[in-house]
Amino acid sequence: MTEHWPRGAGLGFRRELLPELEAGVPDAVEFFELAPENWAGMGGRSARQLRAFTERYPFVCHGLSLSLGGMLPLDVDLLKQTRAFMASHGIRLYTEHLSWSNDAGQLYDLLPLPCTHEAVRWTAARIRQAQDVLGMRIGIENASFYVAPPGAEMSEAEFIRAVVDEADCLLHLDVNNILVNARNFGFDPLGFLHQLPLDRACYIHVAGHHTEPDGLVIDTHGASVIIDVWRLLEAAYRRAGVLPTCLERDFNFPPLAELGQEVAQIARLQAQAGMTRAAA
Repeated sequence: MTEHWPRGAGLGFRRELLPELEAGVPDAVEFFELAPENWAGMGGRSARQLRAFTERYPFVCHGLSLSLGGMLPLDVDLLKQTRAFMASHGIRLYTEHLSWSNDAGQLYDLLPLPCTHEAVRWTAARIRQAQDVLGMRIGIENASFYVAPPGAEMSEAEFIRAVVDEADCLLHLDVNNILVNARNFGFDPLGFLHQLPLDRACYIHVAGHHTEPDGLVIDTHGASVIIDVWRLLEAAYRRAGVLPTCLERDFNFPPLAELGQEVAQIARLQAQAGMTRAAA
């Protein structure tokens, strides 16, 4: 199996999209992203369908349930299964959320971590453990959240930087999450972006969100990307360079051609950023 690092513009690999994808992948799509929890260990028709794509396209593994900041022991069996799955399909990049998602059991939600020095040490140690099991550096994603834990000893951006430094890991940058949090908590998204350790950035997400009548912004991944997210993506390229960037869409799927247009918009912004840097 040939291993491929993702490049260009990509799309989340969802079973709901498979019939259309099997009929033809939009030209702009250069890689796909999947959640290993949803595909590792699958056999039969699902395994054959996935193999048909991993033999032609690079893939990224984006974890959903590792709970890097949680209190329960890290799921080493899941990590070992993920490592074998990635090796089987030639996948070279794994990312996860900087959050926690389990207590007595899996909570199926991504909850924020307290921005404290103790949380930095705890989470960084678990990231290092995950990297040791996977045999690679991983990217951690800045998460959206709706309640800020009390007792903060630093800003969220400082917390992310401290975790990345202590864990010696990479940054998975989600520009939509920045905008969601900025709208809900009243800060400048561009200023926040510039405070992140963008020299460690390896990968980017863009997505759509929903705004409630009272103004609360919900990170749904169920709508089209808005102009302010595209502008933040442009700013990220100016600061971090052109990184592989994936469009997330988890439900309320439009026709594949429409998603292809959004992936093509990522590719256009990447091309423009590349030309700008070359001219500088």
